Amino acid sequence: MVTEVLLNDVRINITNYQEEVVHDKKTGEPLQSILFDFKVTSEDYHKITTLLYENNFVVKVPERNLEFRGTINHYSTSITNLYEENAVGDFRVGLIEVK
Repeated sequence: MVTEVLLNDVRINITNYQEEVVHDKKTGEPLQSILFDFKVTSEDYHKITTLLYENNFVVKVPERNLEFRGTINHYSTSITNLYEENAVGDFRVGLIEVK
């Protein structure tokens, strides 16, 4: 079971992980794609959202020996205001390889 993903060397502990190979619609070239869920606390909210705004990442999944350059193709969260003390939100992020 995959328990962590690194985005630009920032370690994220995850609760759910999916991986698949998709094909570029123009070239047919295979591209790596991952989708994962994780919890974000109010104290980590700014750090995580600032990271996600970068939108382009070196993606590493150590437990799968997987590394690729990727960009966000899916993003959702259960809460929009994690500035309240002790709040926790559920985040879901999908990344797709860019060549």
